[in-house]
Amino acid sequence: MPAVVDLEKCDGCKGRKEKETSMCVEECPVECISLVVDDPGTAPHGREQHAVVNAEECTDCEICVDVCEQGAISMSEE
Repeated sequence: MPAVVDLEKCDGCKGRKEKETSMCVEECPVECISLVVDDPGTAPHGREQHAVVNAEECTDCEICVDVCEQGAISMSEE
């Protein structure tokens, strides 16, 4: 059951001092989360980036679920 990102909730950790990173990316022990650039004019929350999980590399540790302040990451049912 890999982690999945709800793109309607993910704000790409908008407002953080460190650009081009996020809490989930920093805390993932297997580095299976990456950020994708968004167009702030059309993306939810005016975000500049959002998280994507590589399901094949995810070990189901749930650390990303715990650190996501937006509640945008959950474990899939698959």
